[in-house]
Formats: sequence, C-alpha cells, structure tokens
Amino acid sequence: MLKARMCVREMHEYHSPLSAPAVDLRLDMNESTTGCSPRVLARLGRMDARSLALYPCREDGEQLVAEFLGVNTQEALLTNGADEGIDLLCRAYLEPESEIIIVVPAFTMYEVFAQMEDARIIRIPTGPEHSFPEQKVIDAVNSRTRMIVICNPNNPTGVPVGRSSISRVIEAAPDAAILVDEAYFDFNGETMIDQIGMIPNLFIARTFSKAYGLAGIRLGVLLGEKEQMSILRRMASPFNVNAFALAALKEALADRQFVADYVAQVGASREWLQNALDRLNFKCWPSRANFLLCRFGEHKKAILEAMRARGIALRDRPDCEGCVRITIGTQAEMERLIQELKQVLSLLPAARQVVR
Repeated sequence: MLKARMCVREMHEYHSPLSAPAVDLRLDMNESTTGCSPRVLARLGRMDARSLALYPCREDGEQLVAEFLGVNTQEALLTNGADEGIDLLCRAYLEPESEIIIVVPAFTMYEVFAQMEDARIIRIPTGPEHSFPEQKVIDAVNSRTRMIVICNPNNPTGVPVGRSSISRVIEAAPDAAILVDEAYFDFNGETMIDQIGMIPNLFIARTFSKAYGLAGIRLGVLLGEKEQMSILRRMASPFNVNAFALAALKEALADRQFVADYVAQVGASREWLQNALDRLNFKCWPSRANFLLCRFGEHKKAILEAMRARGIALRDRPDCEGCVRITIGTQAEMERLIQELKQVLSLLPAARQVVR
C-alpha cells in the first residue's frame, strides 16, 4: 500500500483560522485592514488578456526589489509569500536528525516545514517578558545544528531582537543557516540587511503581506549571499510568483508615502489600544509589529467567542497561556474593539471586576 514518509504521516495538519463570513472585522491574521495602495489597484485594473496568457518573468521583479533594498540582484529571490522562502531553506539545509533551533512561541510554519524534512526541532522558550534568550540559543548550538530561526520582531509577541544578539548567534553557529525573519520590519525599522553578502550563512525573509497590504497577492523575498542563493534558486519553481504579484510590486514599492502613512497610523493606534487595554487591567507586551499580544487570562475562551459573535475575530494563542494576538487596525476599528470588549466584560459575571 502506498504510504507517505513517516515524518509526513505524523505531522499535524495546519488549519488556517480564517474567519467565518459573519466576521466583518478580522483582527486575527495580522493583515492590513486598510488594504493596498490605490496605485496597485489601478495597475491591476490595467492587466490585459495577453499579460495573463504569458508566463511571468520573476527576474524583472527581483532586479526591482534588489535595487529598492540595496542588495545585488543575485542576492534576492522573489517567493510565493515569505512562507516559500522558509520552506526552501528547510529543504536545502535540513536533513533527518539534523537540528533546527526555534525560539517559542513562534510562527507555526517554521515547525511545519522542518517536520517535512524529518529534522529535530529544538524549542527554546523566550526569556523574561518574552525577551530573546540569546545565551540559551547559543548554548543549544552543536554539530547537528543546521538552521536557527530568529523572528525580529517576534510573532506572536511583537518583541524585537537586538542586532548584537543576532550577531552573537551568527558567530556561534557558522555552519548553520541563520534565518532572520523580518516580516514586520516596516513597523520595527531594524534590520540585518547590510550584512547580506558579508555573512555567508545569513538569510533574511521579507513579505509584502503586512505593511504593503498585499497578503492576497502572496509575495515575499528571500535574501542571502549569492552562492547560497544560487543553490536555493535551483530548487524554486521558475514561475512561483504570478503576473498579478509582479505587476503590483512596482507600484507598491513606488508608493512609499502610502506605506509610511500606514506604518505611522499603526504605531499610533497600537499605542492607543495598549493604553486602553491597560485601563481594563489586561497585560500587553510592548510591540514593534502590527499586532499586540494581550493576556485575557481565564476568561479568554468566553471573550473570544463573545467577540466573534459580535463580528470581531481575535487570534487565540494557546502557546501563550491566557493570551490572544490582536491585529492593529484603524483608529476607528480599535475604538470599536474596545467598546465591544467592554460590553462583553459587563456580561461576564466573573470578569466584571476587570473593568475599572
């Protein structure tokens, strides 16, 4: 009887928590609630039948994004979302019984892709207040370590990782692929991109799903030293990025003011929301991303269900006890969230004392 590999058979299927149609405010997927630049929509509206009938040329887009990021074209590979870049790294560098170090809580797909290669997953818990556990990561490095993932800022905590910590981890593991996932770079502003090409085992993943509002397009970029990237390029499908994504890319990169305005709005609304949740006696961790990690405690399940019934979806994080992750929307959306949350709390007898 035909059987898949044992490591695949033993994997848990990833179920995306996409909201039901009744939910009209999705604050559970770290998407932009504002959407993409009007220039992107206008460009997509000019797509014609011939452009859709031809295979897309990814290389033109790679030259464009490389110039934008200040790297060599050979150091950039456009991917079908940042997920594909992570998958390529795992496929290239992980083997059965080799080890990947992941700081948890973390983005689920790191483990999914590692499991597909039958690698051993070494989970290092975050430090106090979800700080990056630099020394514990370094102590976990050994001859079997083939990959280390550093998400900066981390998802789901929003806590950033200092450049010096990243550099020390890289120095401690010269024979491992070091992935710095900068999916939320635009909200954080700190990057290792100036080290691309200088450190042969450093890779950076970026996405256009967050600050650019293009999650539905599925477009990311993986950066690394050109010799290593040539290996990954052999593994990537030649037409992994579709014509819509490539058409949107040029306008998305050109409209810098749109992105700057959105990032500024997220920062202001995030601060407002954190203050509002603090006044309700809910703990939040300072975030440098487009979301907040908030502890609802023992009432989490009841609050999540009640909020969903009111059309608002928040992301349950069972890997952080009592916590949910809340995407930052517009100011009006954040005010609606707090208003609905107060009403929900007033209807939960055991939680009434939470509201001041």
